Amino acid sequence: MNDVIRTITNADREAVVALMREFYATPYVSTNGSDEIFYADVDACLSDSPYVEGYVFESDGEICGYAMLAKSYSTEFGKRCIWIEDIYIQDDFRGRGFGSRFIEQVSRTYPNALLRLEVEEENERAIGVYKNAGFDFLPYLEMKKHT
Repeated sequence: MNDVIRTITNADREAVVALMREFYATPYVSTNGSDEIFYADVDACLSDSPYVEGYVFESDGEICGYAMLAKSYSTEFGKRCIWIEDIYIQDDFRGRGFGSRFIEQVSRTYPNALLRLEVEEENERAIGVYKNAGFDFLPYLEMKKHT
């Protein structure tokens, strides 16, 4: 098997949007998303935006997952913050190490950054991967406001 993690390209746009539709329809995402948002996210990854990066997970040339990172600064921790916003791997390709390898890749790319992510309590498999990668839970709730 030839498994690869690489940056999203223009040729991947429709495949990534299709994966986003799958991911946002699972019980592991608390919002529904929309095609408008999905295309905006992918287009931001394809642009020269300094805030977002996109990746695809590929097995023998077939795109089987994707991930997106958002970049910010954490005043709470006094360093750059890399949010793993989305990480999704199709069922048939889970358990092959894509998630762990991606987290290792992000850690190497941003060695002095704080890595953050959100995970639903029910997503025990993902929680296990994240704990094995060194993540732990923060003791507070997150809030949001749309403007």
